[in-house]
Amino acid sequence: MTPLVAAAVLLAAVTHASWNAIAHHITDKLVGFTLISGGGALIGLLVAPFVAFPDGGAWPYLFLSAALHVGYYALLMRSYRLGDFGQAYPIARGSAPLVVTLLAAVFAGEVPGGWQAAGVAVCSAGLTGLALWGIRGSGRRPNWVAIGAALLTGVSIALYTVVDGLGVRAAHTPLGYIAWLMLVQGTVVPLYAVWRWRGDTVRRLRPYARVGLLGAALSVSAYALVLWAQTRADLAPISALRESSIIVGAAIGAVFFKERFGAPRLVAAGVMVAGIGLMLHAG
Repeated sequence: MTPLVAAAVLLAAVTHASWNAIAHHITDKLVGFTLISGGGALIGLLVAPFVAFPDGGAWPYLFLSAALHVGYYALLMRSYRLGDFGQAYPIARGSAPLVVTLLAAVFAGEVPGGWQAAGVAVCSAGLTGLALWGIRGSGRRPNWVAIGAALLTGVSIALYTVVDGLGVRAAHTPLGYIAWLMLVQGTVVPLYAVWRWRGDTVRRLRPYARVGLLGAALSVSAYALVLWAQTRADLAPISALRESSIIVGAAIGAVFFKERFGAPRLVAAGVMVAGIGLMLHAG
């Protein structure tokens, strides 16, 4: 992993944590995800005519990824309804890298080398620390249903990460792949919302339209950066590095949602930085 790729993934981590904070901020989760998902589809529609069309071999991956993303949105909405942002976000994101490492070895033939494996393991240890502190720092008894939903969200993240890593390489156009992925997946949640709300859709969406569309732009930008990085480095270290968004998420939770940060999260962040250093050494 080159410094340029690492910088792109770290920028993606910041934008990813930001759009998730917006999704958590919007009280009605279906409203939030309708705007973010539908806004992503609109961005895809605007971008698709001006970028290369994905090669034929990418489309099975693209459609499978779209289905996985819809499941991810449903699980994430449930996680945010049931748990605190400082609990749900770290567990969902922190459980993904090790699963990605296993899946990438099996399906992409990317068996990590010594430094790379050490970097992923150290990053995962830091992520786990942040996740556990999110549970402890909530000040309440653990909500095991919320934790279970967040863990399932993490599995869905790992699945679509590997599928998209293979798909974007087969597409030979990261921008074309992300544009059509947003188009295909981005219509499902809005269509469900329109069906559920009937003629009340506009009234529900209007108060949050600006912040929701900002979330959509951040979401598309974050994933476009990750897909570009996946064409230039192995999937496992990119996944681990991307989940440094948990550090940003923890800071957002402390500043905007008045959730505790504390010394344990600082230690976990330091462990994450050490893991990133190991992965860059491997690159």
